[in-house]
Amino acid sequence: MRHKDIPISKPSLGEDEWKAVREPIMSGWLTQGSKVAEFEKLFAKRHRRKFACAVSNCSDALQIILEALGVKPGDEVIVPAFTWVATASAVCHCGATPVFVDVDPSTFNLDVSLLEDKISSKTKAIIPVHLFGLCADMKSVAELAGSIPLVEDAACAAGAQLEGKPVGSFSAAAAFSFHPRKSITTGEGGMIVTDDEKLYARIESLRNHGASVSVEQKKLGAQPHLLPDFDLLGHNSRLTDLQAAIGIVQLGKLDRFIEERDWWARYYIKQFAKLDWLQTPALPKKRSHAWQAFVCMVDEDKAGVSRDEIMKRLKDKGIGTRPGTLAVHMLGYYRKTFGLKPEDFPCARDCFLYSMALPLHNCMSAEDYTYVAETVATIL
Repeated sequence: MRHKDIPISKPSLGEDEWKAVREPIMSGWLTQGSKVAEFEKLFAKRHRRKFACAVSNCSDALQIILEALGVKPGDEVIVPAFTWVATASAVCHCGATPVFVDVDPSTFNLDVSLLEDKISSKTKAIIPVHLFGLCADMKSVAELAGSIPLVEDAACAAGAQLEGKPVGSFSAAAAFSFHPRKSITTGEGGMIVTDDEKLYARIESLRNHGASVSVEQKKLGAQPHLLPDFDLLGHNSRLTDLQAAIGIVQLGKLDRFIEERDWWARYYIKQFAKLDWLQTPALPKKRSHAWQAFVCMVDEDKAGVSRDEIMKRLKDKGIGTRPGTLAVHMLGYYRKTFGLKPEDFPCARDCFLYSMALPLHNCMSAEDYTYVAETVATIL
């Protein structure tokens, strides 16, 4: 018998979030305002950074950070080859060149052993990605980077830690996502965190059309004739107070969400231990996983069928799956623009071809998890 459909992901929203949006709706202040400021303050504190700047999405967050760092045409920025396309597109939108590095298939994160050979005099930033919620090896990356700024793509990793230190606190600046597939959501939305006051000032300006605010305006904000100057070419990337109101509630649930996901991820790992065709996610020491996704690797030789066939069979059983993410060097624009071939980054290629994410989210019941585990174990 087919079980009810279990989606790969579903945001956990309810009465608390519904009530939270009432205040900005009734006040009439819907765009960036006091709720955004409150959300920024709470998020910065949670991730132990001095400053936080809310933006429209994580793609904008990455591009704005790079622009604030001065990345420009002719520069190079190192990115993993296996990541969501936004990591690389942010570099391209700055006119710079993404330099890809292969990944470690056991963690899906940047392979630090390959990093040093990719660093050149043109390298202006390195973007480690904490893929699926697992912190990259930031200490080793920092040692190799030297004075080169690090930018954490923490889109999947709000609340994750390395040696007790929160993701987002290992770099010049970090970018987070609040897309509905993430652990906490505002619908769309992103956040930038940093400890650098000058960098923060540029980031804040860039998210608001490049506007600067004079001392007079800060003192006399109510004066109708005063408008900001625009010293930078910026973006309209502001978050709304409606979204921030939801984000404040969601942030308060983050630790509980992660704890619940961690319990069920370990349940999956235990249930799948005897399946020789399925490699479950690694759990490196001293790293706490945020479990944005539960991504496995399928050994097609041992399975006797393709990953795609397994995904089709699971779909017929009502279980949503999807490939982990993208091998960016295999995508049309990057393949054509930079003359790349699938075999240039074989681990990223294989992760793209053989990875499979299973449902793991805070709207699943114990019955759902049991059904997924039993179905996967018997699908062949």
